[in-house]
Amino acid sequence: MNVIALPIFVPLLLILILLVVKQTRWAQWISILGSTVLLFISIILFSGLKDTGIQTLNMGNWNAPFGISLVLDYFSALMLVVSSLIMFALSVYSVYFMGEEQKVNKFYLFFFSLTMGINGAFLTGDAFNLYVWFEVILISSFVLITLGKSKEQLEGGVKYLALNLIGSLFFLAGLGLLYGKTGTLNMAHLAEILRESEQPVYINSSAALFFMAFGIKAAVFPLFFWLPASYHTPNITVTSIFAGLLTKVGVYAIIRFFTLFFVQDQAFWLNLFLVIAGLTMVVGGMAASTHYDTRRILSYHIISQIGYMIMGLGIYTPLAIAGAIFFTLHNMIAKTNVFLVSGLINRVKGTFYLKDVGGLYKQNPLLAILFIIPAFALAGVPPISGFFAKFILIKAGIEDGHFFISAVAIGTAMLTLYSMIKIWNEAFLKKAPEDKESKYESKGLVFGEVFPSIVLGAASILMGLFAATIFAFTMEAASQLLEPGLYIESVLKGINP
Repeated sequence: MNVIALPIFVPLLLILILLVVKQTRWAQWISILGSTVLLFISIILFSGLKDTGIQTLNMGNWNAPFGISLVLDYFSALMLVVSSLIMFALSVYSVYFMGEEQKVNKFYLFFFSLTMGINGAFLTGDAFNLYVWFEVILISSFVLITLGKSKEQLEGGVKYLALNLIGSLFFLAGLGLLYGKTGTLNMAHLAEILRESEQPVYINSSAALFFMAFGIKAAVFPLFFWLPASYHTPNITVTSIFAGLLTKVGVYAIIRFFTLFFVQDQAFWLNLFLVIAGLTMVVGGMAASTHYDTRRILSYHIISQIGYMIMGLGIYTPLAIAGAIFFTLHNMIAKTNVFLVSGLINRVKGTFYLKDVGGLYKQNPLLAILFIIPAFALAGVPPISGFFAKFILIKAGIEDGHFFISAVAIGTAMLTLYSMIKIWNEAFLKKAPEDKESKYESKGLVFGEVFPSIVLGAASILMGLFAATIFAFTMEAASQLLEPGLYIESVLKGINP
């Protein structure tokens, strides 16, 4: 079996093992070990790209476009490495934050089915199989969001499922229309056919359906309402998984499709992306500033940060695409981490509501440091990863004459900084409300609880310190996306002329 399939095969194997494991402690150790293995596999796959170039696996020895293709390029490899790092951190975090009321053994089953779906979405070279992996993600995430006994979880899960099913319908309709026009759903074959098309209107109907589908998954304006209505309801471990990964799969799909084969009417689509990016940034940032529940604040900031990623696609230069990828990688890590820290605050103080929290700076200085790192990263404070991610995007915008969206990006960074300062002031600096101290019993933290946040915080710092190295990788990914000849050749080389 080609090693490209291991990020899909290993989670499947872990699911089969967990089906027969009854003891929670064993399930937890299997989860940590399995996530560690997946992290090493993803690093090995990424490191091998320098020597081998784009790697392709045609399942069952059926040549593309007739069989199922798995494709590993720099974009998918970078996403695999970061998502694997996040899943490793969350496998440790879940040991301390998933209680029996969340049916722990069932959690690990769907934890790895979600991992399999995410990895499959990053690796697939076939549009229909991307739909299949999206459905695996949707089913797994719906089970995870409803694990527990609260009415709030069920309501949030229903909202989440309903809106994402609409996205799936758009996706399926787009697939049918695209197959009817081209006779193929292999992405490299689609690129070969559609990049030669001189009928942009003929293609735009399909592109619009896919944009609606991926826009819902990515939570762009105005398709984001399901996210803040549902992300605050499940266990904080589940929310952290969703925050770091789910919307980024939608962003990945948008960037992949609209650089590989939906390139016929760029004047229309790129301007639309810039408008949507600006609205997504501003609306998400402004909505976040009105809340005092940390999960709601951070949920709206998920939306706001998606705008930066779409901004890079809208500018559509190598520097901008590289910036969008850099920003996506940084945000996956920092956003997951800040949710983990909100869980730690809840563990110490017994609440997510900032008005009822205070005094944490003196009570737990380590927790203050763990918060400030992802908060500064999200706000774009140097020298942490977010500064370089935003700098690259804004530089790309100014160089290409997109001054307005660059100004919006700077303004949104100020909104993000304001929200992070609000959390800092309310949770760490202000004195704890005396009438709440008796209601919420303060607790200490053990090393295992803070270890995942330490790992992700270190990753954000290292991304800043070695930004030039990370940027070189993202530039290579951008080059492969904007000049897809090698991608097409790698997948279709088995076709007879």
